[in-house]
Amino acid sequence: MAKTQEAWSSRLGVILAVAGSAVGLGNFLRFPGLAAQYGGGAFMIAYFISLLLIGIPICWVEWALGRHGGSAGYHSTPGIFNYLIKHPWAKYLGVIGFVAPVCIYMYYVYIEAWCLGYALNAMTGRLSVEGMDYGAFFGRFTGASSDGVAIHFGLGDVGLFVLIVYALNFYFIYRGISKGIEFVCKWGMPLLIFIALIVLVRVLTLGTPDPTKPDQNVLAGLGYLWNPGDIATGLRNPQLWLAAAGQIFFSLSVGFGVIITYASYLRRKDDVVLSSLTASAANEFCEVGLGGLITVPAAFVFLGAAGIVGQGTFGLGFNVLPQVFAHMPGGQIFATIFFLLLFLAAITSSLSMLQPGIAFLEEGLRINRKQSVALLGLVTAIGTLFIWYFSKDLKALDTIDFWVGTVTLFIQATILVIIFGWGLGIEKGWAIAHEGAEMRIPGAYKFIIKFVTPSYLLTIFALFLLQNVFGWNYSFSDPQFNPTGYVRDLLGGSDQPPSYVARLSVGWILVMAIFTSILVHIAGKNWTRHNPNKDPS
Repeated sequence: MAKTQEAWSSRLGVILAVAGSAVGLGNFLRFPGLAAQYGGGAFMIAYFISLLLIGIPICWVEWALGRHGGSAGYHSTPGIFNYLIKHPWAKYLGVIGFVAPVCIYMYYVYIEAWCLGYALNAMTGRLSVEGMDYGAFFGRFTGASSDGVAIHFGLGDVGLFVLIVYALNFYFIYRGISKGIEFVCKWGMPLLIFIALIVLVRVLTLGTPDPTKPDQNVLAGLGYLWNPGDIATGLRNPQLWLAAAGQIFFSLSVGFGVIITYASYLRRKDDVVLSSLTASAANEFCEVGLGGLITVPAAFVFLGAAGIVGQGTFGLGFNVLPQVFAHMPGGQIFATIFFLLLFLAAITSSLSMLQPGIAFLEEGLRINRKQSVALLGLVTAIGTLFIWYFSKDLKALDTIDFWVGTVTLFIQATILVIIFGWGLGIEKGWAIAHEGAEMRIPGAYKFIIKFVTPSYLLTIFALFLLQNVFGWNYSFSDPQFNPTGYVRDLLGGSDQPPSYVARLSVGWILVMAIFTSILVHIAGKNWTRHNPNKDPS
């Protein structure tokens, strides 16, 4: 099997690329919203426990397995799994590593277009109008108010921005690893952090904007986000642990198939232990140190707690914050650079979602980059158009995000940990991870990776399904089980019919899974025919 010539130009490049994949909209919108919703201190305890027990261990696992597979010429999850396990069914375990990032890209690039569109609208002054109905603007611009309404291409419509971001993503992915992804992340990540620091300084110097409401000040806003509250009660809430674990997956990009692909382009002696920690630290700085200090405090000082509660990721970012900027001195400027910040965070993430698909098509079907980019562009364009058209209440986006962007990530992460700790064996996996390492993983993580992490994942995943699929509302004082949620969207209930958009969305996911499985079957025949490399160890 011929090895690809793709490679990172430097260690800094791959660290920034992985950090760019991880740093996204979740850092600046989803994380602060969850922290505020679940009581600050209690959420942060669960968040950091999840980081130590599942986030960092899975990062080490993905980096190590990716580099090991890459040393044999494999750069996709199906190829790496096929190489590691050496069994006919092994390659099919990697189907998620293609389906997940490709499907997530289909809706993520749409949200990316919102960010760029909001930045332009802010720059022209359309988002700095006091008293403006931002909910109505969001509904029209994104199509959340009605199916098909967003398919327009004027300067005030999302359609133009969808085309722009689509072209940008595929231009840079066509340029390859070093000239495309690495180039964007080397420039985009420092610029993103610089802009975030500017916005942060402005937020922390707001003081008390309204003298008639002295309690709405920056310190009170930080307290609203970070004060411990009733930690004991908070930590007994299973939903808090689900939210914290889900945020770790969303934030670090573990289980996407991205990190394992990125690591496959490293040299065999490149340090994956320190590099993965560095990339994780960069993400945590952006999430906890920047995102956690910008969004909620800014909203609190102008709108109070009532303006934050129950908004969710999109409501907080695209409805609440524009109101904040409209009241803020120099708000037009800060609104522009904030949404530019979100766009930069989004594009460094969306680029990463395309590379696993490109890698698989190149090595599995033995086609060149131009052909693989064209095929992936066609498939993702169909998916994005589907989400773009069926935009009412963001139903298609939300359904695909749940089943692919959440459920499959738990499954893939569990597979990765089991392969590392049990398939290869923890001793062999440990040796692979430490090849060329400048620091060693603490010995306690042998036990954690083999036993604790998979147990933690399976427990959290079971609770997650009970809550989000079957609508299990649990409290220690009043446990209830009522089949609702995403399953109800598909099957309907006594008081509502099934959602045809949800059914179409799940149908699209199944089509993608079947299509990918066929491609994986073809790839397996190609790998057998061309006599893949033996285990380099």
